[in-house]
Amino acid sequence: MSVQTLYTAATGMEALETKLDVIANNMANINTTAFKKDRANFEDLFYRQYRLPGAEDADGGITSTGIEVGLGSRVSSTQTNYVQGAMQVTNNPLDWAIEGRGFFKVNSINGPLYTRSGNFGVDANGQIVMGSATQGWILDPPINIPDNATGVVVATDGQVSYSTSDSTSLIPAGQLFLTTFINPDGLLKMGDGLYQATDSSGIATEANPGQPGMGNIRQGALEASNVEPVQELIDLITTQRAFELNSQVVQAGDQIMQVAANLRRF
Repeated sequence: MSVQTLYTAATGMEALETKLDVIANNMANINTTAFKKDRANFEDLFYRQYRLPGAEDADGGITSTGIEVGLGSRVSSTQTNYVQGAMQVTNNPLDWAIEGRGFFKVNSINGPLYTRSGNFGVDANGQIVMGSATQGWILDPPINIPDNATGVVVATDGQVSYSTSDSTSLIPAGQLFLTTFINPDGLLKMGDGLYQATDSSGIATEANPGQPGMGNIRQGALEASNVEPVQELIDLITTQRAFELNSQVVQAGDQIMQVAANLRRF
């Protein structure tokens, strides 16, 4: 039994190591724009059954409980928390935050990608591009800002306009759309604040900001990371203590095996 103790405690240490990696990633992205923190979920492994519940005992009676020993735990999934992050006012006209549900859609060489990082910029062709990605993916649908534009205005419903020194009125430049998924946990994380749709995320639904089920656009602001440092530190401490306890179980199992091995000497 002590041999099984070593393997069971090892599964706990391995699972907690994965949780520690998740916490480290959350803490590393505490200042990442629109970052959504992850949580490691655990599940117990299968059990060794010595006596099934409801079996007959030596007297012919039906036992109310059985005898079973679990064989450890593992990480079942890492789940993303899509709770809204705090709003950081930047007063940059090309910083757009999403208040509520939804993702911006951008085009890449791998097809459409989705993001909540609203720090956009303008490329050499005047197109709105994602400012946080190293490749500068173009916003979809594309919106072009001409060279003579003196200002950019984005309404809460996603209507993008610009002003020029030659005109006293705003000139429409395009319409922003937001995309939602029935299961955002099924999105594949690509890095650079980007997500890719999968069969698990469901079909992408596009609509104007402000429509039912869609968030609004807030210009001149960015969504901050939703990582809570205090909660992450608490999880870090509890994970460290749990890892130490599992390591002590390994030591206890090893000591029991040594005692059993030394019995033949007496």
